[in-house]
Amino acid sequence: MKKRYIVGGTFLAIAAGLYIANASWLVAPPNTQPQLLAHRGMYQRYNREGLTRDTCTATRIEKPSHDFLENTLPSMRAAFDAGADAVEIDIHPTTDGDFAVFHDWTLDCRTDGMGVTRDHSLAQLKALDIGYGYTHDGGKTYPFRGRFKGAMPSLSEVLSAFPDKAFLINIKSNDPREAEKLDVWFKAHPQARPQRLNVFAGERPGNRLAELRPELKPVSKPSLKSCGLSYLAAGWSGYMPRACHNTTLYVPLNLTWLAWGYPNRLQERFAKAGSYVYLVGAMKNDNGLPSINTPEDYAKVPKSWRMGVATDSIETIGPLAKNTSGGAH
Repeated sequence: MKKRYIVGGTFLAIAAGLYIANASWLVAPPNTQPQLLAHRGMYQRYNREGLTRDTCTATRIEKPSHDFLENTLPSMRAAFDAGADAVEIDIHPTTDGDFAVFHDWTLDCRTDGMGVTRDHSLAQLKALDIGYGYTHDGGKTYPFRGRFKGAMPSLSEVLSAFPDKAFLINIKSNDPREAEKLDVWFKAHPQARPQRLNVFAGERPGNRLAELRPELKPVSKPSLKSCGLSYLAAGWSGYMPRACHNTTLYVPLNLTWLAWGYPNRLQERFAKAGSYVYLVGAMKNDNGLPSINTPEDYAKVPKSWRMGVATDSIETIGPLAKNTSGGAH
């Protein structure tokens, strides 16, 4: 009987220790506001059902409610005006040593051009109409055709237009040489202030960029998985795995229960490790990054959350965030 009490007391002590070590309410939230990441800026939303890598999303947009296209300067400005703290953009190297800001690997979906994006010079890309292929009614009308000729910006133009704003740069290839090209570009453009930037990339360019410019905190799908699983295994103890230092983690709203110490202690641990956490939408069997896009989604963000919130609908979430500090609970 005495042995049973000892064993029971030991388990209770361990449980109490785990609770105290991960109790969120024992940690005050950071003295800031939630930071909103506008994925693609303000852009034309589209039907995501049945997407493949080769789907032309410009041909399946919803009926336009605004005139902004992703990866353009007006789109970024509108996103910042709506409350974004950072905007996600996509880049491709050009044949003349520059970087163009454009999403697709090829040109024939959105533009009046043809071929692989990175097989062109910046001047050739700037001559295109990047609104050419958008339609919401199966090709009966093309509401943006002829209105976005010359609207594809360079990386330099973006960072010069918004010198004090933060960006998440998405490298679209898995070639480590692209990280080296970006490093060379930053050396030639010191005014770009890379300390305000983060990078999402394939594993190989991400690893190479981590060697060349760790201040960019480059993230890849494998590094996200490594940090997430490592923290799941060890976070209960308060230990921060090496994979979770100087990086960014994306936590789906429906998996926050797996994040030890969520929300306040989680934020504290990652901040001390020089890392950052974004809340994203509920994980589904869907392509791309799930995001927080509706008032119902945002209501699930804790009031004490002061790190990142990723959204594809900054026009909805931005004004909502201004009126609330976090969500409803």
